[in-house]
Amino acid sequence: MSNSYAQPILRTADLEEALQVAARLLELADTRQLEVDVEALVDSVQALEPLMSLLPDAEWWAVGGGNDSSCEGDSPVDHLPVRLRGWGKDADMVRPLLAAAGSCPMAVRWDFLGWPEAPDIGLGAGGPRGAYVTVCANARDVDLEKPAADHTVFVHVKQAEAERAPWLAARVGLKVIGELVMAPW
Repeated sequence: MSNSYAQPILRTADLEEALQVAARLLELADTRQLEVDVEALVDSVQALEPLMSLLPDAEWWAVGGGNDSSCEGDSPVDHLPVRLRGWGKDADMVRPLLAAAGSCPMAVRWDFLGWPEAPDIGLGAGGPRGAYVTVCANARDVDLEKPAADHTVFVHVKQAEAERAPWLAARVGLKVIGELVMAPW
């Protein structure tokens, strides 16, 4: 599986605004098959417990060393802070997951069939590889390594189709605001 390349198009203190931009981008995409993947950096029981109740099958890893993980059969409570990841969730879980995460950095990535044709920049319809939208709540990067009080929206594209990112941003009245970077997942 190849990684996508992500480029930020919005940074805002208003999470609702970030979610609205993500929704506008999804209106452009082929979402006949849509699912959501989430990743969070969780450092408190107060955030972990509601997230685990929403993501009972989530994978987790201890942050900062060691091999402690969900594969070991331990409880994540005993290993905080942890990186928590859930795959293939319904889009209607996004708001409850963000509410449960509170101020923890969380990436919500919408996965779909592809981006539309962009004939004015010489691109046909994009397939599923590299076709994502991510909202990073309380973080400035897709790796969740730069916690922040604001939220960042990223469009994902294939590296060979990097010009699609600014094209997509323009379709929702925005422009790219940072570099194209390889996404971690």
